[in-house]
Amino acid sequence: MEEQIAKALLSIGAVFFRPEKPFTWASGIKSPVYCDNRLILTAPEYRTLVETAIADTVKNEYPDCQVLMGTSTAGIAHAAIAAHLLSMPMGYVRSGNKDHGRQNRIEGKLNKGDKVVVIEDLISTGGSVLEVVDALKEAGAEVLGIVSIFTYGMKKGIERLAAANVKNISLTNFDVIAEVAAAEGYIKENDIRRLIAFRNNPSDESWIGGK
Repeated sequence: MEEQIAKALLSIGAVFFRPEKPFTWASGIKSPVYCDNRLILTAPEYRTLVETAIADTVKNEYPDCQVLMGTSTAGIAHAAIAAHLLSMPMGYVRSGNKDHGRQNRIEGKLNKGDKVVVIEDLISTGGSVLEVVDALKEAGAEVLGIVSIFTYGMKKGIERLAAANVKNISLTNFDVIAEVAAAEGYIKENDIRRLIAFRNNPSDESWIGGK
């Protein structure tokens, strides 16, 4: 599944490698990879593949799940489609409380004690998805874990999830996508080392330019 999902994401440009001309993240970090899993929604064939994989992962890894909760905004559509496939309730968690109306942060019906799985599009350092987990726990939900489409496998993210005792299952990951990208000709074989160097230490830019 990891390779199949990786090929799908690469083919539609949802995960795009550019080690020779890095992208700049909002944090200022230079990155050889750009991720936009929203593109899955505009590719029906691959959308079916991904959403079915999310639903199957929820069913197999979290059989007690009662509600899916998407992260705002990228996880919302994926949570909705997977919930439809599973005939399961869903909602989503805002990045902050609304400043009007009922001032909700959690949208959709959520009862105290509900067993919830969070649907996320990608995980890097893990900070944003753990904020969602915390908000759900504060509302009285039992968070069983996360299903994400893609994870960088960064040390900081792994350590944060472990410290919070939160399980994450990703459909594919940075290492698999790098290997598939090299095999399919998206990048050169010797670029893999540079990509892994970035993943292991994003603040160290020595990988840029082949250094």
